[in-house]
Amino acid sequence: MQPLRGILFKVMSVCMFMGMASLIKAASVDVPPGQAVFFRSFFALPIIFGWLAIRGELRNGWKTKNPMGHFWRGLVGTSAMGLGFTGLGLLPLPEVTAIGYAAPLLVVVFAAMFLNEEVRAFRLSAVALGMVGVLIVLSPRLSVGAALNVSETLGAVVVFMGAVLAALAQVFVRKLVATETTAAIVFWFTITSTIMSLFTLPWGWVVPGWSVALMLIMAGLLGGIGQILLTSSYRYADASLVAPFDYTSMILALTIGYFVFDEVPTGTMLIGAGIVIAAGVLIIWRERQLGLQRAQQRKATGNLGA
Repeated sequence: MQPLRGILFKVMSVCMFMGMASLIKAASVDVPPGQAVFFRSFFALPIIFGWLAIRGELRNGWKTKNPMGHFWRGLVGTSAMGLGFTGLGLLPLPEVTAIGYAAPLLVVVFAAMFLNEEVRAFRLSAVALGMVGVLIVLSPRLSVGAALNVSETLGAVVVFMGAVLAALAQVFVRKLVATETTAAIVFWFTITSTIMSLFTLPWGWVVPGWSVALMLIMAGLLGGIGQILLTSSYRYADASLVAPFDYTSMILALTIGYFVFDEVPTGTMLIGAGIVIAAGVLIIWRERQLGLQRAQQRKATGNLGA
């Protein structure tokens, strides 16, 4: 294990994904979300093929024992991506980022429901706290009143729905890792999302200008690089160590939102985001503690066996 390298790769992956989201947001004025999903997926493929070649897995790394598992993961994950891209065109970047933090909280719930993972009171309490934070972020968009903005309300709903589907996609990934390599999971998701995005053609694809096309291509390249960096981070450090660095995305979102998109965060959004981040860190801390306890138990059992 090389924890510092793992942390570095994790932070770099967050930067790549936030750069990707910013480019998609900038392009959302001109292109529909389905077309953005296509560019994000298709132009990630050269990066992924290069990665497979460097790892010596170009011939066999994409092989799968569970094609239908990849299909369902791709269907849910692509839908989550499309909803997230829709929200980027309707809401400020920091707000989309904050609502998206609901996904790892919901993974805890879905893992208990669909994977029979044991979830005790501490994690459930942290999830409940995090969902309170999400509701605080959502509250200005869902309150009934004269100031209600229909497009922003729609944006809040679709981003939250995207977070729900993103959490479900992670449950599918947890099932896939039992039989599939990381390379196969990354490869087939990118292929599936590229193909599925083409089904949105009847909903008004456009011929983008050169600047918009360049932004979309860059978004795809950054997304591919980010996926590889994210995968690599878990090779060098435990997931519980690098996971908290996901929340550096809020710093980036606030900075980019303010300086690039002239978005000033509200106090309500910052309070809600802070609560969600605190809940996420509590869950990660608890996971790390449980992991250390299990490691000590295995070590003790091994010593007894000796």
